[in-house]
Amino acid sequence: MLKYILRRIAYAIPIALSVSVVCFMLVHIAPGDPIDAIVPPDTPKDVVEQVRKDYGLDKPLPIQYAVWLGHVLQGDLGRSIATRRPVAGDLILAARKTFVLALTAAMFGFAIGIFLGSLAAFFKGTWIDRLAVSFAVGGVSVPHYWLGMVMVIFFSVLMNVFPAMGAGPGDWQWDWQHIQYLILPALTLSCTPIGLLTRTVRGIVSEILNQDFVTTLRGKGLRNRTMMLHVVKNAAPTILAVMGLQLGYLMGGSILVETIFSWPGTGSMLNAAIFRRDIPVIQGATLVLAMFFVMLNLIVDIMQTMIDPRIVRK
Repeated sequence: MLKYILRRIAYAIPIALSVSVVCFMLVHIAPGDPIDAIVPPDTPKDVVEQVRKDYGLDKPLPIQYAVWLGHVLQGDLGRSIATRRPVAGDLILAARKTFVLALTAAMFGFAIGIFLGSLAAFFKGTWIDRLAVSFAVGGVSVPHYWLGMVMVIFFSVLMNVFPAMGAGPGDWQWDWQHIQYLILPALTLSCTPIGLLTRTVRGIVSEILNQDFVTTLRGKGLRNRTMMLHVVKNAAPTILAVMGLQLGYLMGGSILVETIFSWPGTGSMLNAAIFRRDIPVIQGATLVLAMFFVMLNLIVDIMQTMIDPRIVRK
């Protein structure tokens, strides 16, 4: 197993380098000259050339990438063009709030999705199964931005139960003063994981329930609760892979939800940077989210081998 884990880590290194190349090239793929985002349109040419030289944009792309990657490896993601503050410091604060939102949405989504999927599998063909499948299809199909606006109108404007915007006063803490700001965006963001987990768990559990060993367990009179443990153990690697991917998507795909609820995370930060063409922030935020996704996949691969050692031999 150790050899397999080391091989997976070795595979992750070129993937991480490829991701860094894509993040760096965002500056040059975007239409227009990157220097236009830094200097005003009426700036004299000699000043523009000096700024270009100061930012290292006059060098060949491979050299620019090497210099940029060297700074990134030292934890330096540059300075924001708009605020002139270090990107790394602002990104750490924003990433903490995005992680809180994504983790809460994942807890909602995974718990409800696994429960509905298991319920639908055990009562396959009944009204419970049809209701769970309909709920799953709705969760996958409903757009986040539409559901978020409906949540705000219903729970904030009409019922005045939860606040509609922000993350609460001061630094984030796990108390009701801050949690009440978290509930609506987390529920909105959890709809897609609920739908995907429900359909995935229903499919894999239904398949396992039709296998011979389950028939044997039933024939021996094993209780449903004990038999469910055996079914969940066999379904765990597939479910874990879907959960890991969904957590990565929740971290990187919360831009619209954070914008609707004015949640001060990386999504809102990235959205504002795109409109301002704040290139260092765009590069830094994209790189951090992408690297989180790569690391999460690596962790899921390792956890799958611990749950089911047969994967190592495949």
